[in-house]
Amino acid sequence: MSIQTTACPLDCFDACEVKVQDGVCKPSTTHSITNGKLCPLFAYLNQEEQIKPQMPLNEALQTLVQKLQTTDPKKVLYYKGSGNMGVMQSAPKQFFSQYGATMTHGGLCDTAGTVGIEQSRQHCVNPPIENLINSDIVIVWGRNLTVTSPHIYKLIEEKEFITIDPVKTQIAKKSLLHLQIKPKTDHLLAIILARFADLEGLDDKEFIKNCTENYDWFYELTRDVRIKKSLTAIGTDLGELGRFFSLLVGKKVAILTGIGPQKYFEGKQIMRTIDAFAATLGLFNKDAGGIWYLGNSSYPFNKPFQTTSKTKTVSMCELDFADFEVCFIQGANPAISNPNTNRVIEGLKKSFVVFFGTTNNQTAQYADLIIPAKTFLQKQDVRLSYGHDEVVFCEAVEEASEDYISEYELTQYLLEVFGMQPLESVDAICDNYKEIVNEKPIVEEYEFIDEMDISTLHKSKEEYYLLTSKYKDSLCSQFKINPYLQIHSNSGFKQGQKVRVSSNVGEAIFEVNLNDDLREDCVLLYSGSQVNILTNHKGSLDSSSATYQETIVKISLAE
Repeated sequence: MSIQTTACPLDCFDACEVKVQDGVCKPSTTHSITNGKLCPLFAYLNQEEQIKPQMPLNEALQTLVQKLQTTDPKKVLYYKGSGNMGVMQSAPKQFFSQYGATMTHGGLCDTAGTVGIEQSRQHCVNPPIENLINSDIVIVWGRNLTVTSPHIYKLIEEKEFITIDPVKTQIAKKSLLHLQIKPKTDHLLAIILARFADLEGLDDKEFIKNCTENYDWFYELTRDVRIKKSLTAIGTDLGELGRFFSLLVGKKVAILTGIGPQKYFEGKQIMRTIDAFAATLGLFNKDAGGIWYLGNSSYPFNKPFQTTSKTKTVSMCELDFADFEVCFIQGANPAISNPNTNRVIEGLKKSFVVFFGTTNNQTAQYADLIIPAKTFLQKQDVRLSYGHDEVVFCEAVEEASEDYISEYELTQYLLEVFGMQPLESVDAICDNYKEIVNEKPIVEEYEFIDEMDISTLHKSKEEYYLLTSKYKDSLCSQFKINPYLQIHSNSGFKQGQKVRVSSNVGEAIFEVNLNDDLREDCVLLYSGSQVNILTNHKGSLDSSSATYQETIVKISLAE
């Protein structure tokens, strides 16, 4: 029997390759990242029930066309999520852009960090994964590595680790050193580390001389930070810093950064400081080591889908769905994932919601029209990764019923109905990803951050910093959601108690789970829970990224 190839569509770093034989999905043994194993999330994905059609597909499509033809395009919102990370997921952008719909800018995840990194080095492209494998020691900074990148972790599990995180994660527990810092102090730590790198002679003077012009200004910035006061604010001391640098001497250093440090209003600046520390060490243009974030996976290729420059956009996290007569929501679940849940739901109720997706999630409950999408098994696609360089060409390995449609097919249908230029064939689009048109960029010029204006999170003794994170058995709002409030046992609350958690935008009831992996001044709620009832929709500075952790909460016993 023939063996067909596809890839996991889930929004994670690993982007595993899947082999399908007789309808059974098995892990690829030749894909360097998958390496013969699929994670539990893929198993949960295969167990999901596909959304049921409300009506015959032709009737649903005619309803959509009628709404689009009778509505001012600017009052139509096109909102795309990351429910499927295949290239074809972006095809409808081409139609909605030409049609004149309002699109979104910014994001819910990594935008602030990406903007900050690009300001420093003009791109956000990761080094080859081989650089990580060839490193000696890995600094895991605000990234829950064993949960969000389990396959990449397996490639480096024998390395030495340092973890910087407010939570004692599993990777922190096996690290040689864990700096359990206070939330929103990453920038202070990065600036101090850069200063001490210079004092310890670990700065890369050749890189600084050849690739930078404003290092002296950055150096002055590091000198302006008051060491003793800042270390107290961070929650560390000189002893831990000494241990940190002793572990780096003579080592090839890799830094894996997550999205945690930039979930704040000044997230762009915070990520720039971390990147500046990496630049001080000279972690660019080498054969080993480097710094990784959510890389630009499409960089080396020609982009097959085009949008017009005149398209009106609104911030993905700040938009009010009530401002639009029609909201076309594709592969997303804003009723759970967007900040300020109550505001989102009220907005959805006031608009005509078109839901185009594969599963009946919380947002689909507010849909006036459902267009059932084909799953990743039912369509041809290309899967890139923001964690590595592997490209997977995905075959359609399963037949879909006539009432389901792919992103490509829907786009072609709408382009034809509205008299627009059709897309290339699926094969031609896929062929775009067989030829790399850009080599990985090197860092020829680096602009250090030379000023900071980052406000401190202020809370009273009775309040807590709110942390958000992915849970090991869920991905955002999918699969097995952990609904519990994680809080330290010294909080005075008891296991299983019902508590009321409130912020400046909302409140919700949670059951307590005592967790001493947290700092005593923090609480943790996993994504997919009711956490976004508590988070504000205000976007980050100059990048319109969600600021989930710019949140202080109060906790009391529920009546």
